[in-house]
Amino acid sequence: MSRPRRIWQAIDGAAGGLPLDLGLYAASAAFAGITAVTSTLPPHRAWGAVAGIGYLVAALLAAGQLLARRRRPDSPLAGTTARSAVTALTWTTTALLPLGWQAAQRSAGRTDRAQEEVVVVEHSGARLLHDGTPYLGHDAIAALPPGEQLLGYTPYQPGMALFGLPRAALDTWWTDARVWFALGTALALALAVRTLRSGGTGRGSADRDRVAGHRGRLDAALLRAVQAATVLPICALTLATGGDDLPVLALCLLALACAATGRAGLAGLAVGLAGALKLFAWPIALVLLFWAVTRRAGGRFAVGAFGLPAAALLPALLVDRDALVENVLRFPLGQGLVTSPAASPFPGHLIATGLPAGRTIATGLLVAAGLAIAVHLLRRPPRTAAANALICGYGLLAAIALMPATRFGYLLYPLALLLWAPALRLAVPDGSSSADSPAGATDRA
Repeated sequence: MSRPRRIWQAIDGAAGGLPLDLGLYAASAAFAGITAVTSTLPPHRAWGAVAGIGYLVAALLAAGQLLARRRRPDSPLAGTTARSAVTALTWTTTALLPLGWQAAQRSAGRTDRAQEEVVVVEHSGARLLHDGTPYLGHDAIAALPPGEQLLGYTPYQPGMALFGLPRAALDTWWTDARVWFALGTALALALAVRTLRSGGTGRGSADRDRVAGHRGRLDAALLRAVQAATVLPICALTLATGGDDLPVLALCLLALACAATGRAGLAGLAVGLAGALKLFAWPIALVLLFWAVTRRAGGRFAVGAFGLPAAALLPALLVDRDALVENVLRFPLGQGLVTSPAASPFPGHLIATGLPAGRTIATGLLVAAGLAIAVHLLRRPPRTAAANALICGYGLLAAIALMPATRFGYLLYPLALLLWAPALRLAVPDGSSSADSPAGATDRA
């Protein structure tokens, strides 16, 4: 076991994980409060005002659980089940409640209660319903007023437009695209948790106490992983105000859960669905392909992982090829009529804007990082789902840091992937014959 992993396990496992819970909720409450006061984006300020109270309540509950554990170490109030209940309550108060409130206000006429991507997805759903493609062509976008041209672009894969279909049929609060983002996220995460728990049943060991201990460690790791994808402020804020990244992330986590339990075909379907929504899933699909090949399941995996995104692209390609290219390729590459407003101050953006030929330098560094990951995959292909999660997490972290134009919110991907890895390692208990079990393979990432 590597030293960083030992350090993390010591921090995460101290006092049953409660001190880290308390720190997470307290820091999140401070972040939400600062956001409510200082953010220049109205949806973010509205989120902070509600979520700050939710995080504060969660911090008080975690403090109470910690006191209960000190008085009685085996208190059910301090166990994983109770911690899970606090997590569910926190997600409700810091993501779902602000989401519903903003959706209701928006339905009542407030135009400042959603980020631009919500409007873009809903418009793309209406176009898909009426025109057969979610994309506007170059000429149609050029004909829009200058202030509306950015909203004319849909820089997503065609599947994302499905979340906009309810709004195209009926204009009310529950047809807000964010509501359906939340439902898709919750469903995918629930399936991922169920998949990993079913894989850690202990069928490989006859020692009941050992199996119970393994299940306890798995449940604790799963709880931390779910927290990273739900109550972490970057995720809760994104879901409540924009939301399009969360179902993509949840489907990728489901794909890794299927990989950890040896279900290559299902892993391909899950990551393929994610890839039909957004390009961010495609690197994860490529890394998982190396894992599938080591399991002699490359074909079964590839059918879903690459077949589904291709099938989603085909109708848009047939209806209006130029519109597809304009939105999916030219705009993300900075060749559209307007440029993306993504400008978080990461190294790639600072290099691109602050140095002569900065964009070329930043792009070169990004390509170099991609080549380094490719060489690593060819020389030491990942043999476990946990290794895949680590490679994807660190790879996306490097990409986000080096991209000339990116958003702070994209960090939700690497953070969730990295914290998902411990649960993936425990998905199959020691003694199982699965190649993804700790006994069956070495996690080299």
